[in-house]
Amino acid sequence: MRVERMTNEKFKIFLTFDDLLDRGLSREELWNDLPRVHRIFSDMMYEAGIELGVELTGVLLVQVYLLQAQGMLVVVTKSEPDDLEEDEDYIEMKVTLDESKEMMFSFADFEDVISAGIQLYQLDVIGGSVYYYDEDYYMLIRDEDILHLDQDQVIALLSEFACATAATSHRLIEYGKEIMDSHACETIYRHFS
Repeated sequence: MRVERMTNEKFKIFLTFDDLLDRGLSREELWNDLPRVHRIFSDMMYEAGIELGVELTGVLLVQVYLLQAQGMLVVVTKSEPDDLEEDEDYIEMKVTLDESKEMMFSFADFEDVISAGIQLYQLDVIGGSVYYYDEDYYMLIRDEDILHLDQDQVIALLSEFACATAATSHRLIEYGKEIMDSHACETIYRHFS
């Protein structure tokens, strides 16, 4: 579990799928076993509060984003309700779950981007986008690019060349440089194979 403060009232927690399994929670249980998920989130909030030195009381707005290959990103915002008396010490969590429809992988070397793109093209994947940001290359694969494949197969293939990352497409579009548009695998195959 990695915790990062965003502002005085907001922080984010990143958990890999291994972190979730260590806590005894599978990806499927996130949608089905809500009381258990609530208990695990309470424990995570407590741990994050200790790590950041933040006292968590009042209402916590918890936004959970399931990232296809990376794990889970949890954004927590503290907010005080108007009717809260100062001597009350409680936590109320309002949790929303959302699942990302994209995979993002980080590559240290452009040669690995080429190798991954060629392998994906040979599996009839023509889409994908490639970005350069903060001295790394990123490949974005959307669900519609790989509908005909098993998602775990794609994750395993890309993991041979890259690392799953919590970077979002919004960040890369805003701050990164687009190297190849939405047909990256086809472009890579045509120019580098």
